[in-house]
Amino acid sequence: MSSTPIEETPIYYHGTKADLKTGDLIEIGFSSNYGTKRKAKYIYLSATLEAATWGAELAFGDGKERIYIVEPTGPIEDDPNLTDKKFPGNPTKSYRSLHPFKVIGKVTDWQGHSPEQLKTMKDHLEKLKQQGIEAIED
Repeated sequence: MSSTPIEETPIYYHGTKADLKTGDLIEIGFSSNYGTKRKAKYIYLSATLEAATWGAELAFGDGKERIYIVEPTGPIEDDPNLTDKKFPGNPTKSYRSLHPFKVIGKVTDWQGHSPEQLKTMKDHLEKLKQQGIEAIED
């Protein structure tokens, strides 16, 4: 008897400071958390908790950091901000979509980055902002 491996559907995460409930939709059209905070053309998700943690920690605003388990409602594509346009492959398993993500759960037990790591990342993002470098949205 031979067995064929079953490909599992990945778990997708979205890090934010928005207070959402199961069944809510995360949609495009809100202000971006990065750069000049212009209206975001895409929404982003990741198949790694690490990338979602950065999303939650770097999200704009003073709200509580949250990570949701989400389900795409349409096609997703590699996030060019974290893939071949800037880094080889897609090591963070980060994606974007024009279609909403449905909140199907919440991660309640996750570890944030150290204050030093967070400061280094925020300083880097501020430097990019000052240089006029925005997220790739084309």
